[in-house]
Amino acid sequence: MNTLRNKVQLIGNLGNDPEIMTLEDGKKLAKFSIATNETYKNAQGEKIENVFWHNLIAWNKVAEIVEEYLVKGKEIAIEGKLTNRSYETKEGEKRYVTEVVVNELLMLGK
Repeated sequence: MNTLRNKVQLIGNLGNDPEIMTLEDGKKLAKFSIATNETYKNAQGEKIENVFWHNLIAWNKVAEIVEEYLVKGKEIAIEGKLTNRSYETKEGEKRYVTEVVVNELLMLGK
């Protein structure tokens, strides 16, 4: 049960081409987002579709795969864990970010 404590699985489509960075120590970092959809009918029988955006990051080998194969619109399945971080803007405002650190990636579709 310990492996289920912080586990996220998502299937969605990339919103933009991934942003790839190579850090000073040689590690690769990929930042990208995917959209997931939820569809249901409300009490009046109308079809409602919600789109949720998820910020993802990948390191090293997974980042290399992201860099080589993923482009805007590509459908993927990921598994990872949620992380939270904060930073200060140039104006001194504190901002909070929730991201999924991708451990596994599966490319779907064509």
